Amino acid sequence: MIDNSNMGEILSLVGKEYSKNRKPIVTKISERERNPFHILISTILSLRTKDEVTAEASKRLFSTASNPENMVTLSAKEIEHLIYPVGFYHRKAKHILQVCHILLEEYDSKVPHEMEKLITLPGVGRKTANLVIVLGYDKYGICVDTHVHRISNRWDYVHTKTPEQTEMALRKKLSKEYWKIYNDYLVSFGQHLCKPISPFCSQCPIENWCPKRGVAKHR
Repeated sequence: MIDNSNMGEILSLVGKEYSKNRKPIVTKISERERNPFHILISTILSLRTKDEVTAEASKRLFSTASNPENMVTLSAKEIEHLIYPVGFYHRKAKHILQVCHILLEEYDSKVPHEMEKLITLPGVGRKTANLVIVLGYDKYGICVDTHVHRISNRWDYVHTKTPEQTEMALRKKLSKEYWKIYNDYLVSFGQHLCKPISPFCSQCPIENWCPKRGVAKHR
């Protein structure tokens, strides 16, 4: 059973696995430089896209335009060319241009750090906003993607149907000291061990605690 009484130990063990595996690309970008603009744009690029593709696309884009002022000098077609083959690159190029215009016109080219402002930006949902808040500003947030949603329910720690419901449940239940690491740890864990279908339970350091809720088959 996984609950608040042993969550610290659980995350410590998951954290050891995290240190062995590749960190999510947006985390790597934030560690090189805590730049909220780069984190925001890289997160937009990362949606429905593999990390290695996001890494190369971000590198190409920021080498050409590293701030909102430079970005708005590009056309949507030029941005598309730089970010291809990220998923939905046509739409993302338009969103990036729209976001940069808004940052220049309303926020003096600075990325806001408030949830209610971030989610009004084109292409920005709560997942992206939370990543910007945590990685860009080192403030408390809980980013929930499909991995975090799936594993939190698989652990029987929450009982939710959507990532947004999971975020709200975690905000109520999870100790704030774990908020900033929870996403990074569980995303890496979900990519390498706790996979959506047939997870590697035999290799899992927390198998004895995990109720494997919803797992029909495992390795």
